[in-house]
Amino acid sequence: MGLDMYAFATDENPSSPVDFTASAPTEIHYWRKHPNLHGWMRQLYRAKGGTDESFNCTNVQLTNDDLRQLEADIKADQLPHTEGFFFGASDGTEMEDDLGFVAKARAALAENRTVYYSSWW
Repeated sequence: MGLDMYAFATDENPSSPVDFTASAPTEIHYWRKHPNLHGWMRQLYRAKGGTDESFNCTNVQLTNDDLRQLEADIKADQLPHTEGFFFGASDGTEMEDDLGFVAKARAALAENRTVYYSSWW
């Protein structure tokens, strides 16, 4: 058990930036127990109108603007401290991997694909 985190790309265009389903996604990134990034995504989910209290198995779409902000927050070490049952702990060594995700997500968006984050814990 624990926090499993995923980024997907799809050719589908969701009707909402949150709480949508995609029938044919491609996984573009995976993280294991990186709660601070999960907390950042939860804040984004709420800002986009998401209401699922647990923020578990829910999707949130990522745009180029979101990725610009995420990249800036990663580089400034500004991901929010986040804790949760079985979440583990972020320790700062994730920066290179997180920036690698941003690059992959931007490439998918450049191909006119939809990029989104989801988690399961």
